[in-house]
Amino acid sequence: MGRTKNTPRSTVLSAILEKRNVMNAVILRDMRSRFFDHGLGFLVVSLWPLAHMLILLLIYSAMGRRAPYGESLNVFFATGLIPTLAFMYISRFMSLSLVLNRPMLAFPVVTVLDIMLARSVLEVIAAFITLGLMFLTLVALGDDPFPIDPFLAVEAYGASILLAVGMGFLAGVIVMFLPLFATIYALTMIVVYISSGTLFVVQTMPEPVTYVLSWNPVFHLVEWMREAYYLGYNSRVLDKQYVVWFGVTALAAGLALERSLRMRMLEN
Repeated sequence: MGRTKNTPRSTVLSAILEKRNVMNAVILRDMRSRFFDHGLGFLVVSLWPLAHMLILLLIYSAMGRRAPYGESLNVFFATGLIPTLAFMYISRFMSLSLVLNRPMLAFPVVTVLDIMLARSVLEVIAAFITLGLMFLTLVALGDDPFPIDPFLAVEAYGASILLAVGMGFLAGVIVMFLPLFATIYALTMIVVYISSGTLFVVQTMPEPVTYVLSWNPVFHLVEWMREAYYLGYNSRVLDKQYVVWFGVTALAAGLALERSLRMRMLEN
């Protein structure tokens, strides 16, 4: 009888199928465990940032503030809130993924990378659902939420996701060994939010203050998004390369840290 021989192609295909099955299992488990022990509870993940945005927009409107750019105060603040909250929520929940899913590492086929990738997929999907709901809400309020430069807006949102996934991955690995870092990271998000430029116009700030704020990568995301919405905005401080390299470097650092500490993570 002839003996069946596995070709390199079949071996790779089997590995891909196995990895897909593992990812599906991790994603489904994560969805069910997040809220109400039901998959539909995952939709709540998208509603948190939406509620956050709507409450802030309601407060600003009640204060009677005028839009520094454009005709709509809602759209102006949304251009800052959308990239900022996307970064905050994605990276924050990713930072907790390994701690919350530690029992899954008891299965040999499940790796740290599987858990982090599964959580990043879920958070990115939730972020896009939030974005769609926010657009629908603004339209319902009579505002025009569409940018004058859609391609630039897509770039800005994509950079927000890259930065969030990179920082979330790095923070998640650190939290695995230092749980206190989860609290530190959450408190840092407050500083990031205040200094992001969401609540003010950068051009009105003194040069020394602007320089300090420019070290915050989320600050550049807000400027990037507002350039996509307002003709002639032309931010004098926007550095797109800084944001991209920050996100890529954070992701690379997280992957390197996970690789070097993989055995210790499994032992713990």
